[in-house]
Amino acid sequence: MDEKERVYRKMSLAGGGSIAVGVVMLVIGLVCGVVTIINGAIVLGGRKDILM
Repeated sequence: MDEKERVYRKMSLAGGGSIAVGVVMLVIGLVCGVVTIINGAIVLGGRKDILM
């Protein structure tokens, strides 16, 4: 295997790894966003229980 083939394989692995990490980060970001929206809705819904 010559130098170009090794570089090509390393670049393929690096590209695939980057795509996989990007997908995982996207999913985590979406889940965090949804949880934050739900938590905010619960807090806003609880305002009526506060006596002033």
